[in-house]
Amino acid sequence: MKADEMDWNRTLREQWEFHWNHQIRARLEGLTDDEYVWSPVPDAWSVRPRSTSTAPVQAGAGDFTIDFAFPQPDPEPFTTIAWRLGHVIVGVLAARNAAHFGAPAASYESWEYAGDAATALDQLETQLDVWLAGVRSLGDAGLRVPVGEKEPYPEAPMADLVLHIHRELIHHLSEVCLLRDLYLHTHHATNGATR
Repeated sequence: MKADEMDWNRTLREQWEFHWNHQIRARLEGLTDDEYVWSPVPDAWSVRPRSTSTAPVQAGAGDFTIDFAFPQPDPEPFTTIAWRLGHVIVGVLAARNAAHFGAPAASYESWEYAGDAATALDQLETQLDVWLAGVRSLGDAGLRVPVGEKEPYPEAPMADLVLHIHRELIHHLSEVCLLRDLYLHTHHATNGATR
């Protein structure tokens, strides 16, 4: 098959779908509420009940907020699974789904963060479904259209944004899997837990 005959839209979607279906989805099954908020270090950023954080910024519209600071500290704080999922759900997916695919407006400040693992995973699946349907709707021609003023590089084609979002998903969700491994191996010695 020649490059000009390839279905680039399908190829870009499959980049993420393969990773999700064969490496990430199963690794997220059974995520507990303990793992969701667990931190191996003190003062990690997380998602917390409203008014319980000491972070300079506590963003969110519901009963739970996500920790932030502007400008970000150097070094940046360690982040829990809850924080990483919140970042992926809102900053990586929901804000882009709103900006490019007609989904409801979403921002760190307006989001209702999940206080438990099951709700966070449901939010993740929902935003992933919206993202993939939106990418599919672009076809090949839509991948060449500039992303516009809603992104930091407005002249970049949508294909660049799709690749960026997929890198972010692979990166951050792999971190979540690593934290699950660390949790399992540090807690196994004290309570005999297995996964």
